[in-house]
Amino acid sequence: MSNLKSTICWGLFGASLLFSASLMASPVPRSGQDQSTSDNTRVNKGDADKEAATADKQKMNPADRDTSKQIRASIMSDKSLSTYAQNVKIITRNGKVTLKGPVRSDDERSNLETKAVAVAGAGNVSNQLTIAPPKQ
Repeated sequence: MSNLKSTICWGLFGASLLFSASLMASPVPRSGQDQSTSDNTRVNKGDADKEAATADKQKMNPADRDTSKQIRASIMSDKSLSTYAQNVKIITRNGKVTLKGPVRSDDERSNLETKAVAVAGAGNVSNQLTIAPPKQ
């Protein structure tokens, strides 16, 4: 009888291992989003240019950090803006602000520029925001 229990126990253990292995080998379902639509590698190629304004080139002086912080706070307090608009890059170097990234509309693009100009001053903002294609 003990031998039969041992055989059954090992059989169940083997079946459990086989089932676990099959679960790990199966593909993970995606949320219906095509990889190519969420890949922004093409968009970021422009950042390879040495002269391109990128976040890693932002100065760490208090004035530039404060300027970026004030613009970000202004953007985040505006609940009418899309997530795209709330996540734009704000790069401040020597008092000059560059806005980069996608937004959902021309109105958002203008709204963000207005917020940046209110903090940095006229003539100190480079608006490089783009309009994202509509959601499908």
